[in-house]
Amino acid sequence: MVADRRQAESLAVRGDKPTREVRAGKPEATPMPPRQESSASRFLRSFGSFKMPRRLKFTREGKYFVGITLGVGFAAINTGNNLLYLLLGMLLSLMVVSSVMSELSLRTLTVTRRLPTRAQVGRAHLVEIEVYNHKKRIPSYAIEVEDLRAGQPADKRCFFLKISPSSAQVAAYRRTPARRGRDRHTGFRIATRFPFGLFEKSREVMADGELVIYPAVDPVRLPPEDRGRALGGVGTAGRGTSDETYALRPMREGDDPRDIYWRKSAITNQMILRERARETRPDVRLVVDVVRPKGAGDAFAQGFEKRIREVASRAVAHIKRGDGVVVATNLGEEARGDRNIGSDRILRFLALLDAVDEERVQEIQERRGLARGGPSRASGGQA
Repeated sequence: MVADRRQAESLAVRGDKPTREVRAGKPEATPMPPRQESSASRFLRSFGSFKMPRRLKFTREGKYFVGITLGVGFAAINTGNNLLYLLLGMLLSLMVVSSVMSELSLRTLTVTRRLPTRAQVGRAHLVEIEVYNHKKRIPSYAIEVEDLRAGQPADKRCFFLKISPSSAQVAAYRRTPARRGRDRHTGFRIATRFPFGLFEKSREVMADGELVIYPAVDPVRLPPEDRGRALGGVGTAGRGTSDETYALRPMREGDDPRDIYWRKSAITNQMILRERARETRPDVRLVVDVVRPKGAGDAFAQGFEKRIREVASRAVAHIKRGDGVVVATNLGEEARGDRNIGSDRILRFLALLDAVDEERVQEIQERRGLARGGPSRASGGQA
C-alpha cells in the first residue's frame, strides 16, 4: 500500500495518469442519494416567500395590550407565580396569532385601478378599486386599500370586509380635484387590522396611473350672432351646402331632385332648383399669455389660472353654439375644437399649459425654429 501511494504521488507530480492497478487500490466514491426535504424546511421556505418588508403600526388598543403584557411579564418574573406565567403565555400567543392571520390576509392580493376618461376641477369623479384574492382556500378579511398619489397626501381609502378565495371585490371612492394638470398615481397601500385590531400591518404595491384634470368651466353668455349667421355656418357668396339660398335656376338634367324649390316650381309650372350658399364660419381665436415677467409673484399665478378658466369657459360656450375655436399661446402653440371633434383637445391643451419664464422665451423660440428647419438654413447660409 505504501508503494502504491508513492507511485501515485510521483505520477501526479509528473502529470501522468495513474495506472489501473493504482486506481484499483483506491475505492471509488459512491453518489449520495438525494436528500429529502423535511416539513420544517418546507415551512421555512414558504415563510421566506412572504413579500417583506411589512409595516407594523400599533393601534390604540394595541398599545394598551402591549403595556398589559409587559406588566404581566414583569410580575411573573418577580413573583414566580405560575398563573401569571400562564396569562403571559396566553397574551403572547394572541400576538403571534394576530401576526400570522394578518399576514395570511395580506398575501397574494392584486389591486387594480380604473380611472375615468376625463376629470374636471370642481367636479367630483369616481375611481374604482378592484382587489383580487389569488388564494385558493383562505379568504382575506378587513382589507383597506389606500390610493397613493405623487406629491399629495393619501386621503382616499376603500374598505373590503371579506374577499373570498379566487374572487374579486370592487369598491369606489369619490374625489373632487382642486387644481388642473396631471394627477399621477404611484401605487397602493394595502393594510389590515385583522383579527383583533391590535396592530395594523400594511404593505405598498407599485401601480402607476395618470389622469389629466381639465380646468373648470363656468357658464358664459356669448354675444348674439351676426345677421345671417345660422346654425351650421355663415352664408357667403358662392355655391355650397348651407341652409341658406344662394340662387334659383331652372332644373337641368343630372341635378339632385332633393334641391327642388317646390313653392316656386308650382307658380312657374316648371322645376326650379335652389342653389345653396357656401358655409364659411371663421374660427374664434382665443389667446393665452404664458410668459411670466421677471419678479412676478403669486399675483401672476392667480391671474394666469383665472385666464385659463375664462378661456376654457368661452371655448366650450362657442363650441356648444357651433363655432370653431382655436386656443393659442403667444409662443405659437395652439389647439382647435369644434362641434364635430368636441372640446377635449382644447381642455387637455389648457390643462397641461404652464407659464414660461421670460428668460427662456428666446431659447424656446430658437428650439422650435430648429425643429422646423428655419434657423438651421440661416446658419448654413451664414457659414
